Formats: sequence, C-alpha cells, structure tokens
Amino acid sequence: MKTIHKTAISAVAAGLLSGLAYTPVFAADEPEASPITANVTVVSDYRYRGLTQSNFKPAIQGGFDYAHESGFYIGNWNSSISWISDGYAGTTPGVSAPIEMDFYAGYKKELIGEGFATDFGFLQYYYPVANLPSNTSNASTASSALRQGNGVSPNTTEAYIAQNFTFGPVTGFAKFSYALSNIFGIYNSNGSYYPDLTVNYDTGIWGVALNGHVGYQYISNNKPGYDYSYTDWKLGVTKDFGGGLSGALAYVGTNAGKAGTTYLYAAPSSTPKNQGKGGGVISLTKTF
Repeated sequence: MKTIHKTAISAVAAGLLSGLAYTPVFAADEPEASPITANVTVVSDYRYRGLTQSNFKPAIQGGFDYAHESGFYIGNWNSSISWISDGYAGTTPGVSAPIEMDFYAGYKKELIGEGFATDFGFLQYYYPVANLPSNTSNASTASSALRQGNGVSPNTTEAYIAQNFTFGPVTGFAKFSYALSNIFGIYNSNGSYYPDLTVNYDTGIWGVALNGHVGYQYISNNKPGYDYSYTDWKLGVTKDFGGGLSGALAYVGTNAGKAGTTYLYAAPSSTPKNQGKGGGVISLTKTF
C-alpha cells in the first residue's frame, strides 16, 4: 500500500508504484549499474489509495529491488503503519500490526516501443498481526460499518497490469489492479479492483516535476447504505536533488463515504476522522 503509489522506491518501483520515468544515463567510463537498488523514505503521513495508513502521523519506509535485463523484477517494500491496530482499538485493544511488508514480482518491457513499457505482475501485502480476533464475519457483516474490523485477515494478494507512456516531458502510466483475495481485511471483498492513472510533467527547471493521480477503489459485494468504494486523487510536485535524493509535496483526497454518521474508513481520535480526509503530505526519499 505505498505512498506515492507506494513512489520513488527504485528504478523499478518508481515505474511500478508512482509511474515516474527513470532513464539512467552513464558516462562511457562509468561502471555498469547494479541490478539491485535500495531506498528509504520518511513521510509526514503514509497515504495509500488516498487513505491514511498511519493515522495522519509520520511513517518510515524502505525496500529493495532486483531488476534483470530481461525485464523480470522482484522486490520488497515496507512501512510503519497503525491502521490495523487503530481499527480494533475500541473492540480488541490488544491487536498489534506495526508494519506493512509488500512482496512483488513481475515483468516490465518496452513491448510497444521506446518509452512505452508494459508491466504486469503480482503483489502480496503482508501484515504480521498479533491477537487478531476470530473471524466473526457473516452475511450481515456486509451491511455494517464494521466490515473492515471483524477478524478478516488484512493480508491481500493482487495481480496488476500497467502501461507506461512517454510523450516528451510527460510520463505516466495507466494501471489496473485486481484482488485475488479479500482486500485489506474487508469481509467478502475478493474480486475488488483498482484502476488508476498517474501523469507527471518534467518542467525542466531545477529538477522539478508536477504530478497528478486519480484512482477508483471498487469494493465488491457492497450492500445498500454501506458503499466502501471510493475515488482518490493527488496533485503534487517532486524535486530531484541529485545523488539519489528526492523530495515530494502533494495534496491527497478522496470521497470515501459514511454509513449514516459513521465513516466507513475511520481513523480513531477523540472525534473519529475520515481516513480519506484531504490533506497535505511531504516526503523525502534516498535511493541507493
């Protein structure tokens, strides 16, 4: 569930997760680049598909990738989180899940032409949860604001396909992700899907690029009055400082809804907040 569509994790992950073009240029006498890259990020609020994963608080993130010249890649990405333990705070306070661990593998190749890489693969979101209550889900749970907090494992498997594009200074990707399991602990939600579009514009000034993103998280088997599906969007700017260091500033929002007066995706506080509430996010990433 990554930040800038999970972003600049590495050459591969940047394309996979943020759509930012990455074209390394090496001097003739410079050694060949390693197929393994690593990254670390600090972010003011970990947002994934528009929803806060850290209750509007900072998170630390990092991972690594291996990319073979054939187009095959594999990687791991991790982030501190609080949304699972937050979600059970009022009913099962002992639930603990402080980290998200993502494992992905796929194939990315310019099958159409230069600057138009096709990308497809699988992504496993894994949450080492302690003290998760027994699954109390039943048919009535889908007609409840507790559909995401009744013992369903948050672990999620998705298949995805994406088409990257380049038109001069404009780069981006269109992507479709399909859940092969229940998605993020939501009862009876296998078959959910997420189409999204990300576009970046390289201004050519001071290493600054403008970013835009829109996506639609469809949750399957919604019941009247309890629609967990929503649209998310992002507008932002990134700055390349050189040496593998980059920064990003963005405004993220959603139209995630309510069931009556209760937020379907709620972040606990003295007055519960919408996890998809609009807000600013700032991050700093170092890639090695």
